[in-house]
Amino acid sequence: MRQRFIGQEENLLPSTLVSLASMSVHAAGLVAVGVFYVVILLTGILALRKSKEVEKKCIGKKSEVAIVGGRDMIVVIGVFTMTATWVGGGYIMGTAEAVYSPAQGLIWAFGPVSYFLNFLIAGLFFAKPMRSKHYVTMLDPFQHRYGQFFTTAILLPALFSDILWVACILAALGGTMSIILDISATISIPISAAVSISYTVLGGLYAVAYTDVIQLSFIFVSLWLSIPFMFLSPAVTDPSQTTNFNQSNSFPWVGEVKLEDAGKWTDDFFVLALGGLACQALFQRILAASSSAQAQVTCFAAGGFAFIMGIPSVIIGAVAASADWNQTGYGLPPPYERGEAGNILPLALSYIAPTWVSVLGIGALAAAVMSSMDSALLSSGSMFTQNIYKTTLRKQASERELKWVIRISVLLVGLAGTCLAFNKSSILSLWVLANDTLYCVIAPQLTCAVHLRSGNCYGAISGYVIALLLRVLSGEPALGIPPVLLFPGWREEDGVITQYFPFRTLIVFISLAVVVFMSWLFQLAFSRQLIPQSWDVFDAFKKKVEAIEEERTTIPISKDEKKYVLNTAL
Repeated sequence: MRQRFIGQEENLLPSTLVSLASMSVHAAGLVAVGVFYVVILLTGILALRKSKEVEKKCIGKKSEVAIVGGRDMIVVIGVFTMTATWVGGGYIMGTAEAVYSPAQGLIWAFGPVSYFLNFLIAGLFFAKPMRSKHYVTMLDPFQHRYGQFFTTAILLPALFSDILWVACILAALGGTMSIILDISATISIPISAAVSISYTVLGGLYAVAYTDVIQLSFIFVSLWLSIPFMFLSPAVTDPSQTTNFNQSNSFPWVGEVKLEDAGKWTDDFFVLALGGLACQALFQRILAASSSAQAQVTCFAAGGFAFIMGIPSVIIGAVAASADWNQTGYGLPPPYERGEAGNILPLALSYIAPTWVSVLGIGALAAAVMSSMDSALLSSGSMFTQNIYKTTLRKQASERELKWVIRISVLLVGLAGTCLAFNKSSILSLWVLANDTLYCVIAPQLTCAVHLRSGNCYGAISGYVIALLLRVLSGEPALGIPPVLLFPGWREEDGVITQYFPFRTLIVFISLAVVVFMSWLFQLAFSRQLIPQSWDVFDAFKKKVEAIEEERTTIPISKDEKKYVLNTAL
């Protein structure tokens, strides 16, 4: 009996040591994440002091300090905060997921190239006209040109996108912590959300910008540092020799685009490349710059840095695709066959890299989550307060009241995104979907509002309704919405219909055409009095006539002159 008991102790010893080692790793990870969160909160408190100093120097409109600061953001800070906003959990994990997945590969990892293109277009065509007019939010051009009704309509899809964005990046962090630190997502997601909401509420744009500097630096160092250790792992072979999933390519993780998939590839690429042009988080940084030229430089530099920040995720995805998971503690079948491709980045950090590198990896993901989440929170809060509450609900609201409205709005958006983060959808799908609504509905409208001088509210409403209707009827698998409109090339897989035609890009072109055509049609109808002026319920044409009347207060304007104005000036 004594001999048997000793033998049992000997058998239990290795497993006990493994458990103790695992507990020590988890404890170290928890301490590291805790320290990181404390540093971020302290930075947010320091940003609050900076925000109050700027408020003292401002004459009126102190609530705008939380939105665009003092419009004196230096280029370096601007580049850091703009890059960090885009380099979030969805970007990092979604890119790695695409490279690793055998059905996709590097060619489907749109993030780095699409984000570079997004910033390039923003700098060339939107930064100067928006910043030169001293706008406060992305909705200001709509409010000035089309009025309050349409501005409220535009806010709704923008708010929906921000909530999805928050959900996407929180889901990325929840999956990472559950894998590396063995913490349930029901605990890690609310805690991370609470930290991000707290410092965003405290310091506004300054808190977001200053914490972004720390977060982006941590992401860059942690992810690049983990790559050499992954290549040294005995479970990893040369990525160029991987033949696990695709025998037809010497670099299988590169992937390919089949002819029947070309439409979906094009659609997804432009969703990420152009959807961000209609994002308040982008224009918040542009409008906070000290000049139009500085805003453009910030966009161009951020595009380059966003591209560089995507490279580690690409490499980690390729390494994971080339790894022999049977030689790791994860075992077989590999993550893709278990339906865990969405968590491939934390899985690679946890099972391929050393344990201390895993701890740094969780810090990188936490930083990525906060760097994007705080921007999404402040984005929605800013637009609602500046363009809805201040101009419609409470025109006489004090500056103190407006600041509290921003804070409450940030809290509500954060809570909504946190609840949605427990959705089981792919992180890559949520990431694309967050840009989807911006691309289909808002991007064509913003382009017309900024660059189409002949556009009017009636044309904008027509394009908005058509785009929204077509997008809903096209269906969305990630939200469980079945398609009513079936475009050429659609497929049904596992009972779910997927559209492979570039229908979202088609919707954008249809929306643009409707805005231009209906604006011209209504202008013609009102100018020729085919529609009575009394029917101009949105004052789309009355305002221009009244503006000319104000300039000619000494000389009354006749009916013929009004008709001439409607025929020429509109």
